[in-house]
Formats: sequence, structure tokens, C-alpha cells
Amino acid sequence: MKRKELQARILDIFREEFEIENPGLDDNLGENYEFDSIDAIDLLREIEILLDRRLTRAEKKQAMEIRTINQILDYIEELAAAPSEMTRE
Repeated sequence: MKRKELQARILDIFREEFEIENPGLDDNLGENYEFDSIDAIDLLREIEILLDRRLTRAEKKQAMEIRTINQILDYIEELAAAPSEMTRE
């Protein structure tokens, strides 16, 4: 999936799941949109669906520092490029 397609999908998720319309790609999601740790867990579940695999504990821990849409896109691209230890069955 190309970055523009990925960006469109992530923005759809933010609109549908979190009712956040058109967040800036470099906006701090927590400060600007009250995106909290519960939302982050829900987003990780959406990322698992998008990638069609379960994230490892280490991959989930890595996501804890993410604050912006661009960081989410970088994170997903990195996950997609890496070999998966666990895939959905």
C-alpha cells in the first residue's frame, strides 16, 4: 500500500472510530484532539486489521511514543516492511 493510500485509510479510521475530522499530519493527537491511551489501544487493533496480523508486545510497546499521524504512517510502513513473527490465522 502506498503512503497516500495508507494516509487516506488512517484518516478514515480517525473519522469513523474517533470522530476526529481532518487532523493535521503533524498535530499532537493527545494535545489537539484528546486522543488518549484507550484510543491508542483501539487504533492498534485497527492497525492489526489493516496489516492482517497480530502485533507483538514489542511492536505495541514501540507505538507508545507515537504522537502524530505522520508517526503512525511511519510506524505502519515499518511494520509492513518487517517480517512478521505472528500472523492471523
